[in-house]
Amino acid sequence: MENIYLLMIVALAFLAAADLVVGVSNDAVNFLNSAIGSKAISFRTIMITASIGIALGAIFSSGLMEVARKGIFNPGEFMFDEIMIIFMAVMITDILLLDFFNTVGMPTSTTVSIVFELLGAAVAMALIKIAHEDGSFWQVVDYINTSKATEIILGILLSVVIAFTIGALVQWVSRLLLSYNFERKADWVGAIFGGIALSAITYFIFLKGIKGTPFAGQTFEFTGNLTIQEFLESRVFTIVLISFFIWFVISYLSIKFLKTNIYKIIIIVGTFALALAFAGNDLVNFIGVPIAAWQSYNAWVGSGVAADAFSMEVLASKVPTPTLFLIVAGLIMVLTLWMSKKARYVTQTEINLSRQGESTERFSPNMLSRYLVRFAMGMSTMASYIVPNSWQEKIDKRFQKPVISLSRDKQYELPAFDMVRAAVNLMVASVLISIATSMKLPLSTTYVTFMVAMGTSLADRAWGSDSAVYRVAGVLNVIGGWFFTAIVAFVAAAVIVYLMNLNFPVMVAVLLLLAIILLVRNFVAHKNKMKETKAEDSLKRAESQSLQGVINESAINIANVVKRGNRIYTNSIKGLAIQDQDILKKSKKNVGKLLNEIDDLRDNIFYFIKNLDDSSIHASNFYINVLGYLQDMAQSLEYISKVSYKHVNNNHKKLKYNQIKELKEIDNHLEELFASTKEAFENRNFEKIGSILRNKNEVYDLLSERIEKQVQRTRHEESSPKNTTLYFSLLIETKDLVTATMNLLEEYHDSHGSSIK
Repeated sequence: MENIYLLMIVALAFLAAADLVVGVSNDAVNFLNSAIGSKAISFRTIMITASIGIALGAIFSSGLMEVARKGIFNPGEFMFDEIMIIFMAVMITDILLLDFFNTVGMPTSTTVSIVFELLGAAVAMALIKIAHEDGSFWQVVDYINTSKATEIILGILLSVVIAFTIGALVQWVSRLLLSYNFERKADWVGAIFGGIALSAITYFIFLKGIKGTPFAGQTFEFTGNLTIQEFLESRVFTIVLISFFIWFVISYLSIKFLKTNIYKIIIIVGTFALALAFAGNDLVNFIGVPIAAWQSYNAWVGSGVAADAFSMEVLASKVPTPTLFLIVAGLIMVLTLWMSKKARYVTQTEINLSRQGESTERFSPNMLSRYLVRFAMGMSTMASYIVPNSWQEKIDKRFQKPVISLSRDKQYELPAFDMVRAAVNLMVASVLISIATSMKLPLSTTYVTFMVAMGTSLADRAWGSDSAVYRVAGVLNVIGGWFFTAIVAFVAAAVIVYLMNLNFPVMVAVLLLLAIILLVRNFVAHKNKMKETKAEDSLKRAESQSLQGVINESAINIANVVKRGNRIYTNSIKGLAIQDQDILKKSKKNVGKLLNEIDDLRDNIFYFIKNLDDSSIHASNFYINVLGYLQDMAQSLEYISKVSYKHVNNNHKKLKYNQIKELKEIDNHLEELFASTKEAFENRNFEKIGSILRNKNEVYDLLSERIEKQVQRTRHEESSPKNTTLYFSLLIETKDLVTATMNLLEEYHDSHGSSIK
């Protein structure tokens, strides 16, 4: 039996490494977003700064592994074989759950996941023990550290509200004092802001950095009878005041004589601080359980007692983590930070939600987001009646953003937000985490940093009337994901404990294999999704300022729409012919993606028209018409794919042989039409459009002939109303598709001819 547990320790070591990878991919959002979003420093500098912070934070984490051993359950109530099942269930659940959130690009809390996994696994094992002993259900509280678990859960939930509120308040005051012209303010203004921010962040660095080291428990002459950690926590005001004075002087001298941008310094130091905190605070979430399992195994092997008789009371004592483990963990985290594409994907979610101005909105509005936005607008209207107009005008002036005339595509070359907001994000997050640490309150760094960023976005008026409903929906989705994390973590860990308890050796092997399969599957799915996102045939926004330039740019989009439309139409007919739901479902998905891209182009019309030369206003008319015809084409394809899928999905009678044959004949003609059109636009051979238009009646005549033939069949042969309805729908919608295509070609033919005269 000892060999099985040794293999489990090896498996847990590999799971720990994998958990570090998926954990860093998820939590990179905590310390990278402010620096990346503000573009205050180069990406390389950001990564180097964060890497140093992670490495130091990991090394100083030795004393922070207690939550995995005794923070959630009472270890003395469990035997060694039971505790190993709990730890294995927790790690399998954790790695799959975090990888799922990374794959969909949603930030979640590694603290919440590990807490609820430990809670779910411990409760399940406790209930199994109680059932075997014919005990009472309420005895479960003897196995769980209820006071600590409740404290952790309430602390995490409370941090969400506090972080959002404080972030919004501090940002509003900072913007009111500094405005968007902060770089033009007097040197002493920047020095005061730098003194406040840097003193808060450096105190946070000392508190978080020292807490996990052996120095935390040592006393020195200048600390009296207090340890270093107790000294830092009991002299907060004095330390911060002295630190503020020192940093104020340094900031003033740097701004005055070295012409240093103090906001960049704050962002660099803040990024380092949060990376240090992430590694120091969250490393336990990734390797705490495997290390606790390893320490349990060593204690059991040395005892000579049977696995089911060896109490795990040993876990209740404080055991330092070997420095080698921490160094290896830090190295894995740093490498993941540099190499993980999923980390960039998760980071982008928060940056887009906090972006100042327009962005491609990822989340769809929901009823709650609409209600909250309406409520906020109502409160704003009420406030406007209370606050004097002169005050409102002065406040609005402080929040007035500088106007930069760029097309929508080039908006992304600008920072998502300015350096003041980035500095506030880092400062407030550091202060809140420092306060919670000094008060020994547990919290989630993900929740704090995310909600601070959302609070500052709201206060900074980044959520305008055009974007608020989408941004609020995004925040609600993320928060909902956090609750989903807690519920799923608890239930999944409990289920895995139950399964392993049924047949321990077999289920461990099966569950590990399943975890590997799911991880590989998610990796492949994410890779394919990224390929689709970067697909060459995705539609491009027009940036040209002249009619001829717009004609040439739009030709790329038309060639792409025609190519994709041809593929969608052919697959719809093919799927209908062989009754293949998968092909038809894929066609529906592809045409939905095409429609979304066309909608995005239409949303860009405002920026396009603003960007035009005064002499090229006719280009706007042309561009609007082209987008209208592209949308007509996509809508026809959507209807064709939808009714075809519905027919097959409802198991209706298959189309007759002659109907399939005729549809394929029409598809062949359309393929020739679309191929010629695609070639003309790809090669900018617009003269060829004329010959395509001259032959347009061939397709119309073919469609009219097939409609007439189906009318005759319906009168004399057809017996299926569903088939008849479907066939007529396909023919009529195909005719509309051809009409939209021909209208598009005529628009191009006429506009190109007039542009070269």
